[in-house]
Amino acid sequence: MVAPRLVLAQAVTDRRFVFVIQRGAADGLETLLPYADPGYARLRGALAIDPATANKLDGSFALHASLAETAKLYAAKEALFVHAVASPYRDRSHFDGQNVLETGGSSPYQLKDGWLNRLVAILPRADKEAIAFAPTVPMALRGSAEVASYAPSALPQASDDLILRVSQLYQGDAQLHALWSSAMDTRGIAMDGGNGMAGGARARQDGASLGKLAAGFLVRVDGPRIAMIETGGWDTHSAQNARLGVQLRNLDAMVAALRDGLGDAWSRTVVVVATEFGRTAAANGTGGTDHGTGAVAMLLGGAVQGGRVLVDWPGLAAGNLYENRDLKPTNSVDALIAGAAGECFGIEPQRLARTLFPEPGTLPGGASARALPRLLRA
Repeated sequence: MVAPRLVLAQAVTDRRFVFVIQRGAADGLETLLPYADPGYARLRGALAIDPATANKLDGSFALHASLAETAKLYAAKEALFVHAVASPYRDRSHFDGQNVLETGGSSPYQLKDGWLNRLVAILPRADKEAIAFAPTVPMALRGSAEVASYAPSALPQASDDLILRVSQLYQGDAQLHALWSSAMDTRGIAMDGGNGMAGGARARQDGASLGKLAAGFLVRVDGPRIAMIETGGWDTHSAQNARLGVQLRNLDAMVAALRDGLGDAWSRTVVVVATEFGRTAAANGTGGTDHGTGAVAMLLGGAVQGGRVLVDWPGLAAGNLYENRDLKPTNSVDALIAGAAGECFGIEPQRLARTLFPEPGTLPGGASARALPRLLRA
């Protein structure tokens, strides 16, 4: 368990904002397949998914079959997708791409703090409580604002007797006692949300367990209102169809568990799902795809004005690909984040964008990202 001091205070707003990062470059062309574009089947060959097995959203796009619960959210108008989306990063290094996505800069290591921490810092004090469900605080949440992180331990669960002895040991130290009490509060929330399992098997989180854990924190009246969830394993250079199916099922289960665990609070929740970059339009020779550019981002939650695919589709014909290999980005993930966070917390999105993303990048060709329509319910 990693639990820096977590102060639980009632928030002024009752909305929750969750950022889910897909580390490894998730394939947007399989997550939300453009089945109506003939270039999809031509470029993917045997890797192409039969649209008859997917969840068709409209006449152009279908959602991967593993995202069954997410498809239900779309039907309930609680999910929207932004296709052909990217950060300002245009190379293909995971570490550099994740740094740009998380810091909100226009180039790697340009900024030293994360956009999510900067969001926390400008909110009213009572709205500032934030937590990362990760072994350490991810880059997006690092900065001047104090945040917490929590991850189940692989070590055996401590006995009640040991907990009592340590509590007594720290009783006379004002600073250590406060830190220990905060850690025990965090541990208690996690155990309440996870049927009493704080370590051991809990360390090997599946999607449903992670969603339930996060919901246990976020559903509380005195709990955090901002969270970040790390997911990994999206780098599918080989055996992509089987591996991506497992990844998407886990993501789907996590979102469903978060929805179910939040109950009525789901109607006031916004979840942004994004990856550092997409994958090549064409399959490679090992049943997978390589590092690309354009991807898919998701906006989920009861507060979302969903049932839409937002896209200026660039097409998959040879002349339309970015550098003759990738889906060309036509939408900005920074604009999506600023719009969703701004509407969530009542801050004008363009003004918020100047704080979260102070060095805006451009799309290929030098064009600025187009403004997105309203994303959340009024």
